[in-house]
Amino acid sequence: MKRFYTLITCIVLISTGSVAQDKGVFSGNLQSNFNVFLRDSLIGAVQGASPQYGKQISSSESWLYLNYDVKGWHFAARYDLFNNSNLLNPGDAYSGQGLGFWQIKKSVGDLEITAGSFYDQFGSGAIFRAFENRLIGIDYAIEGVRLKYDISEDFVIKAFTGKQKGGLDRRFDASPQIVKGINAEKGFYFQNGITLNLGASAVNRTLDENSYGKLVTEIQGLGLTKEDVFYPKYNTYLMNGYFNASVKDFGFNGEFNYKTAEPIIDNRGALIYGDGSLVILGASYSKRKLGVNKKGGLGVNAQYRRIDNFAFNVDPYSQLSLLQGFLSYQPSLTRQASYRMLARYQAPAQFTGEQGLQAEVIYSFNKNTNLMLNYSDIKDLSGDQLFREQFAQVEHKINQRWKGKIGLQMVTYNQEVYEVKPLGKADDVHTITPFGEITYKLNRKNSLRFESQMLITDQDLGSFYHGILEWNNSPKFSIAASNMINTNPVRIVNASLPNQVLHYPSLFAKYNVKTTSFTAAYIKQVEGVVCTGGVCRIEPAFSGLRFTVATQF
Repeated sequence: MKRFYTLITCIVLISTGSVAQDKGVFSGNLQSNFNVFLRDSLIGAVQGASPQYGKQISSSESWLYLNYDVKGWHFAARYDLFNNSNLLNPGDAYSGQGLGFWQIKKSVGDLEITAGSFYDQFGSGAIFRAFENRLIGIDYAIEGVRLKYDISEDFVIKAFTGKQKGGLDRRFDASPQIVKGINAEKGFYFQNGITLNLGASAVNRTLDENSYGKLVTEIQGLGLTKEDVFYPKYNTYLMNGYFNASVKDFGFNGEFNYKTAEPIIDNRGALIYGDGSLVILGASYSKRKLGVNKKGGLGVNAQYRRIDNFAFNVDPYSQLSLLQGFLSYQPSLTRQASYRMLARYQAPAQFTGEQGLQAEVIYSFNKNTNLMLNYSDIKDLSGDQLFREQFAQVEHKINQRWKGKIGLQMVTYNQEVYEVKPLGKADDVHTITPFGEITYKLNRKNSLRFESQMLITDQDLGSFYHGILEWNNSPKFSIAASNMINTNPVRIVNASLPNQVLHYPSLFAKYNVKTTSFTAAYIKQVEGVVCTGGVCRIEPAFSGLRFTVATQF
């Protein structure tokens, strides 16, 4: 609470001194979630998966964010509350409340000074990203001091020092490890339309005495030979260089990242040691006015990534599978899916090692019809298949009232790796998923949408069908009803589930009043990997009620 009183004191002193000249601008937002857990042993929503089903019964989370700008000063604070929440760790219950974010910012000429909490990233975020994703409980703000200096309009240097907050065991406290970094970006513009942006970064993390001592004790307990023994270092360093370029209709980007050697704990609890690297390459092409009538368009995007032992967390004991303590950001290389069945098998980045590519082609025949093709292929560094997706979709606007889309997805998914299943128990999952959607516009404000998907597989939990019917009244409300049916159950991986057809029904309602939104939902969710904003984690089955309130002021 000392941070809160310090922030309030600064606001009062500055606003009092300037009230005659500038009353300032006050703004903010609130988001609150409330969950009721309804036990369902058929789908695995039991106390063994999450303690809320047998003990607390309900949970809640709230975030109240406040901004105040006065006389060139910016103040921000966020109050966070967690009551018996499983948001941070899906298999646990956490309660805590306090000041989750606070910030004081001021610009002095071309120098921007930030003290307190801040979010930022260097380049793509591969060696440093401080970010928030509250939908899955992530809040990796840095608490410290950040400086940003604009040397010119297209030349910027940033530097910071501080500590990370937001771990499972220190939601309102900063970690004991010190993190420092510097980043420089320079843009170049040429008369022939070519643009080039160059950047370079360096980041350092220093372990505290307790973390270092714990690491030394564990290494000594491994009983390594003289040839295999290694000694940890207090400091880990990361460096990168990156570029983005555009040449007429073409775009190119590349990034090379290097990390000095350090021991880390992998998803299965094994201690591994070595330096790391991350390579990212990309190319794109975009062209309008194609075809005989010049009504078509083409977009092509390709990406390649190779990760070799590039986990960078606040300490070596952070748990990768729980997204704990990340200092870098490596999203899934695969296409982000919005449909439930298409998103069932996603491919979180494997920090210990993977290499993969993704390519996407979008062709517009005219303003009413377009075709999308996507292919992704990910292997480990030994060449073993981890993930493959083949995707095709056609979208067509029939007339002013009707529009629809139809497509097909095929996936190969290594369940042992992505869901950390017992070795030798889970076969690779192979799926074929046809899908379709149709939207009918009743009038200017009302529309009906029907969505249908069929996931066909003989692995994991078997085949599923998912259908949803949605009514939208813009901007007032929307109502949706859906059901996901385990049509062809398989129980090799999870024998605790009954060998019968299971239903996962959901009801959803949303109501908007000016800048305030209310939602209520009854949800049954199958266990598996859940991805939000390119970040994925493993979650158990869920059964219950969910209510949210979100407002801005």
